[in-house]
Amino acid sequence: MNREQAFEILQTTTKSRNLINHGLAVEGAMRHFAKLFGFDEEYWGNIGLLHDVDYEMYPTEHLQHTAELLKPYGVSDAEINSINSHGWGICSDVEPQEKMEKVLFAVDELTGLIVACALVLPDKKLASVAVESVLKKWKKKDFAKGANREVILKGAEMLDMPLETLVFETLEGMKEIADSIGL
Repeated sequence: MNREQAFEILQTTTKSRNLINHGLAVEGAMRHFAKLFGFDEEYWGNIGLLHDVDYEMYPTEHLQHTAELLKPYGVSDAEINSINSHGWGICSDVEPQEKMEKVLFAVDELTGLIVACALVLPDKKLASVAVESVLKKWKKKDFAKGANREVILKGAEMLDMPLETLVFETLEGMKEIADSIGL
């Protein structure tokens, strides 16, 4: 599947602009990490783009309908498994094993925190977000409550990556797609 096909699938199952933007943000981070680690950027990006493909339709059964939505498009079992791994311990029993799956697990929640950091800035731009600002907001439990810090930390541990590095690299990937999400 190419990027255009993945985006078309996302738009078929997801109408909320915020959820589409979230998919784009995760895609940007995943592409960046794929490049950083020497993997296929389009493959990683497509997994990031489609990671919440069933969320809008089945929010209380997230990841329980991924296969039925993606199989008709020829998405492989391996790709579906990778997508389902981002909900490990929350709404899925699929544990992240591959590097890509660990990155997806880590950056999914982190992209939400970074977007929240951008939205409180006067210019509302990712280019203005500093790693230090994200880490400062991280400590404020009432800020971006939906961004599960425990999951982000667990993801950083899985990657054997300091939190600061994870934040920096995720932010770099998101900056590359900032225009497409209006930030």
